[in-house]
Amino acid sequence: MNFGGSHGKLLGAVPVAGCLCLSLMFATAFPSRAQEAGSAAPPVVTFTFDFPGSEPEHYLLSVASDGHATYDSDGKLSPQSDGTDKFHLDFSLSGANCTRIFELAKRVNYFEPDLDSHKKGLASTGAKTLAYQDGRVSFQSTYNYSSLSAVQDLTQLFQNLSATLEFGHRLDYYHHYQKLALDDELKRMEQMAKNRDLAELQAVAPILQKIAGDTTVINVVRARAQRLLQLSGSSAH
Repeated sequence: MNFGGSHGKLLGAVPVAGCLCLSLMFATAFPSRAQEAGSAAPPVVTFTFDFPGSEPEHYLLSVASDGHATYDSDGKLSPQSDGTDKFHLDFSLSGANCTRIFELAKRVNYFEPDLDSHKKGLASTGAKTLAYQDGRVSFQSTYNYSSLSAVQDLTQLFQNLSATLEFGHRLDYYHHYQKLALDDELKRMEQMAKNRDLAELQAVAPILQKIAGDTTVINVVRARAQRLLQLSGSSAH
């Protein structure tokens, strides 16, 4: 899918250079591997979520230490949809969140230990899997709930990021096929942004810019898109 127009692909914000320093950190941590494979792929953290009945029921976020990220989900665009809609997105993560993800991963030994609390009587909130791979080691752990603060922070960040990207997915669809639905969607998105329940708004800036600049859309909708662009640090053209 492309928030700029056609479905299938999107490049989001420009990566922040600060995240690139992580490659040096990992090269220092594993010098022999860095010497053996000077141009090896960067370390990657992935978060997978599976929860039948939720929207989306499944998604996977992959973040490399150089800031490149991908998102794949399988859900309905709306409760009225007959079937699921597969969604793929390539985007660039901000340097601050990229650094934070790898620092939090380090705090829990890159998910080598069991992350689940194994507390009895907890309601299911979906199967979540955090994984780390750097070409030298590969670890992963699946959990329903973790009592580790670093895992809780990572879970919240990835879930907020998924929420943001799914808003972009729906906005792109509504802008093409159902413009009357844009106001309610953007109103809900604004409220979640104010509550800090979204992350990386700049990743969906292209569709917000299209809506803000579309004179066939009512002014209140364009204004909402413009306010979200300001929150993301982008501006309409």
